Amino acid sequence: MLEIFKPTWMVNTIYSVSPAQLKEQGIRAVFSDLDNTLIAWNNPNGTPELKKWMKALHEANIPLIVISNNSKERVAKAVDSLDLPFVSRSLKPLSFGIDRARKKLGLTKNEVVMVGDQLLTDVAAANQAGIRSILVRPLLNTDKWDTRINRFFERRVWKQLLKKYPDLKWQEDLND
Repeated sequence: MLEIFKPTWMVNTIYSVSPAQLKEQGIRAVFSDLDNTLIAWNNPNGTPELKKWMKALHEANIPLIVISNNSKERVAKAVDSLDLPFVSRSLKPLSFGIDRARKKLGLTKNEVVMVGDQLLTDVAAANQAGIRSILVRPLLNTDKWDTRINRFFERRVWKQLLKKYPDLKWQEDLND
């Protein structure tokens, strides 16, 4: 049961993962959580680092798609200035949103990766979908009220994960 929460990679920030590293892994599309992964939950405009990373993905023909549990209205408003496609109400930790996006792109499970800042939703959804995952540190140390509940349970899961998988460690990028 614990394996469902084990990420493939743990990277400090997604911005340090280059398109070349993704292509080396056979990844042709990136699916990403929104809040505290791509953008700070209280800053929908994104950072210069995000925009630079998005531009690099675009130039490498690697689509970036937001997979979020938030409503269509909330996600549309948040990604409007970023001009990103999205799947809202994705029902993470279930795989529905990931499966929908992957099939729309016509890609295999080995050709996509899910990026997120939460074990209980993002990593679990990736594992349910049979795809690889990149766990990132949250952009902010604060969360929306509903995410705080997940973080409480996540701390318990972390303790168990580290007992079973003592080799889990944070990396600078996929090659670290």
